Amino acid sequence: MISVIGLGNAASAIAEKFSDISNYNVYLMNDKISRSSKYKFRLKSHEKPEDYEKNIPNVKKFFKDVDEHVQFIIVGSSYSSNYSLGILEQIKDKRIDIFYIKPDIELLTGVPRLMETAVFGVLQEYARSGLFNTITFFSNLNLENILQNIPVKEYYDTLNSSIFSTIHYLNYFENSDPEIGQVCPPSEINRVRTVGMLDMKNLEEKWIFDLDTERELCYYMCINEKRLEEEGGLHRKLVNMLKEKPRNAFRKISYAIYETPLQQDFGFCVAHTNVIQKNS
Repeated sequence: MISVIGLGNAASAIAEKFSDISNYNVYLMNDKISRSSKYKFRLKSHEKPEDYEKNIPNVKKFFKDVDEHVQFIIVGSSYSSNYSLGILEQIKDKRIDIFYIKPDIELLTGVPRLMETAVFGVLQEYARSGLFNTITFFSNLNLENILQNIPVKEYYDTLNSSIFSTIHYLNYFENSDPEIGQVCPPSEINRVRTVGMLDMKNLEEKWIFDLDTERELCYYMCINEKRLEEEGGLHRKLVNMLKEKPRNAFRKISYAIYETPLQQDFGFCVAHTNVIQKNS
């Protein structure tokens, strides 16, 4: 089991999408919750960011049954993100993966911009030091460019569904055996990462965040059952495309092929690095 924690209203909307899958225990923390319960915690809102840091809630009882593996979702520009370090400190004995949703910062000004910059940098440093297992970046702007033509009323739900689906598939890959291939576990120092959606015709990556200095790339390809059974030479074709990608001693590539019951093939690439990302 994995405990998924959504901190803040926007992150809670993403976390809530895991509720229908039995492999997850979902914890929601935001100020829209009218009353705290087993899996919901009502956060207090404040006018100033420093007031959040001075009033970190005690959540040890709330998280008394939290699983050993925790996936913590946060949106950097939200005021509740100021609670993040204080809350994470109370579950620091768990294996924690941070999923950081980065807003379009070009039109972000004032306090939200300052908060986003601070949280973006601090969480990376904590991950790089080993206090967190990984930190994975998603960019709303990149997602919008990938998905294209999203109606305004469906904007956030469409992006949230895509983020949810991506995280869920990453968990599936980690806990399932492929048909062929093997993804090498990244080096312990490479804890900063992002994900790219693959064009299965040429294995071109459409990155959900523009990661600087990729060190290790792991390709996860999901192929229709019929193709896996009938298409001769498919494995060699995919491997040859991967061999054409830039590789060296500092940029390593591994892969795995999985079966999917879906008609359309799809895939992801996870890029890992130890380099602190710039807030731009």
